[in-house]
Amino acid sequence: MNAQPVSSTALPTGSSSFETFLRETGPSAKVVLGILLFFSLVSWLIIIAKYIRLKRVRGQSNRFLDFFRKSKRFSEVNTMASQLAETPLTTLFKSGYAELDAQIKAARSDEPATNATTSTRLLIKNISGIERALERAAGAEVSRLTRWLTFLATTASACPFIGLFGTVWGIMAAFNAIGVSGSTSLTAVAPGISEALINTAAGLAAAIPALIAYNYFMGQIRQLRATMDDFALEFLNLTERNFT
Repeated sequence: MNAQPVSSTALPTGSSSFETFLRETGPSAKVVLGILLFFSLVSWLIIIAKYIRLKRVRGQSNRFLDFFRKSKRFSEVNTMASQLAETPLTTLFKSGYAELDAQIKAARSDEPATNATTSTRLLIKNISGIERALERAAGAEVSRLTRWLTFLATTASACPFIGLFGTVWGIMAAFNAIGVSGSTSLTAVAPGISEALINTAAGLAAAIPALIAYNYFMGQIRQLRATMDDFALEFLNLTERNFT
């Protein structure tokens, strides 16, 4: 008894099945899948870039805080701040230091010539001006850190509904196939149902990573904002102790 050879095309591979599905998919489902693919790709680019950025920010923030707390002079910290451009703490320090320097220069110019030669201590008159400068810098840095995160929020909220639209359209196609063929067999309804399920899965696949990443990044940014607030208080305390 001779064994019959098994045909190599008897079991189609996953890639050929997917290609067949794309060829047989209607134009509306292709549009929905294309939109979801766009949202997913852009979201992953943002996720990867933002993760790398925040990791670098955390590392430089720790280095800057250590140097700031060990240093004895603001001028030394200002030099170090130029080397750590990623952390928002350097922006806060430069803003506060610039306001401090401007007030010291203004105070010197207002002093009489006789007092200018005898006075050795640098004093400022308006600590609230430095506080406002630090607050403005912190707000600008938070806006810079949250850039592009709105796209992740939009992806997380909109993609399930975009997928749901494709799902409804696929079910409508399935019912239309039943009406045309007059049969409720699996062969008649399978294309529409498969389109519906694929669109649902694609919507969730785009939305879930974006939602998780958005919540994670916002938590990291809230921690950085707390670090900025603590640093601003430290800067104000040192300023008030040494220049008022």
